[in-house]
Amino acid sequence: MDDTKKKTLEFLSPVEIAKGKIQYAQAIKAGNWIFATGHMATDFKQGLSPEVHNPRLPRSGKPKNEKETDFIFNRLKSLLSSAGSGMSNVVRVDQYYTTWKAVDPYHVGRKAAFGDYIPPSTSILQKGLLINNADIEVEMIAVVPSEDFSVEAINPPEIDAPASSGYAPAVRAGDFIFVAGMMATSGKGRNECIPPEARPVPGYLWRGKQIKLETEYIIKHRLEPALRASGSSLGNIVKAQVYMRDIEDFPAFREVWNKYFPENPPVTTLIPTATPGFAISEAAIEITVLALADGGKTKKEIIKHDVFTGYEDQTVAIRAGDLLFITGLMAADENGLAPGCEIDPRQPYFGSSAQCQMEHILNNAEKICQAAGTSLKNVVRIQQFHTDLNEFYPAYQSWQNCLPGQALPFSAVEVPAPLPIPGCTILTDLWVYAP
Repeated sequence: MDDTKKKTLEFLSPVEIAKGKIQYAQAIKAGNWIFATGHMATDFKQGLSPEVHNPRLPRSGKPKNEKETDFIFNRLKSLLSSAGSGMSNVVRVDQYYTTWKAVDPYHVGRKAAFGDYIPPSTSILQKGLLINNADIEVEMIAVVPSEDFSVEAINPPEIDAPASSGYAPAVRAGDFIFVAGMMATSGKGRNECIPPEARPVPGYLWRGKQIKLETEYIIKHRLEPALRASGSSLGNIVKAQVYMRDIEDFPAFREVWNKYFPENPPVTTLIPTATPGFAISEAAIEITVLALADGGKTKKEIIKHDVFTGYEDQTVAIRAGDLLFITGLMAADENGLAPGCEIDPRQPYFGSSAQCQMEHILNNAEKICQAAGTSLKNVVRIQQFHTDLNEFYPAYQSWQNCLPGQALPFSAVEVPAPLPIPGCTILTDLWVYAP
């Protein structure tokens, strides 16, 4: 462990999971930030905790998904408390579910955990999680408040959060603005829907493309008002995660995105979802962003590097204050899947594509970190999107080869195959501390 990491990262309640000796960081404190990633209702020994699901009494007590939620948030509360923070200082929550039926019970438990303030939220349906029978995974970002770094909820009148979930559309902490996952919706309560201007013309096959119309609507009618009310603007977005249920929509989405960000676009990760993938079953896309305040002390720094991202005109990384955001990485070059990562069908058992892919990704991530003046040893948030979760363990071996013995703040969810680059089966989204 190097001296820089000792000074900057505090690992909160690291654990070793099961026989695979997985080193997991339940949370990491980095400066005034707290990152808690990949939380499920597990006891780290038996998979899903017996407190949550007793197969002999499966319908005893609260609904299973509500018990999952209570278990997760009780743990998260304890982690935040140990770092000198609390639920009122959470600035973002991301949720992945394996079934839409888990969402309403989850909202009941989340409301009980947070009370009147629920931070910006993004809820996505995906194919699978790392724990069998787990339906919910939660990622959380919080701050340790100080005089000039506290949480302010922003509630623009133009934007309504769904009454069932009741989260703040945006929050500001210092110069950082976190915006909830936005879909192309209008209206309140039972009248919330995708409006006509975000839909193709009814009855026509080629008068409007759904992904382009929804993207345009989200940017103009959801993101811009949220940012404006928070003292920011589109030009100061530094990080975006974009979820789409059809990878064939990725190029058309990027046409619209690049129209609004023609130069140095935000660091953007494009992530496939299950179908349906969102609260509105017919929705094609949901976007969540992080921005900086206009005129604030914290400025964004574009990190240039020749690492191949798979997309034209993609910003590789942005440093904003003490955080480095790296674009979604796959193991690829200009010819597709990285050399050496394709398994020879004549000798399929003499290699691991997943381990090779992750090694390639981590090598590129380290190059980006070095260009930004930090190190991958300072990683604080790891999100891995696998088309097959059976590849998680060999991918983890590459992490341990890169950072031996270090507890990792990881999440891994299964997404539909294929990824945008044929042969690639792992997509990563990394945040790194850069003091």
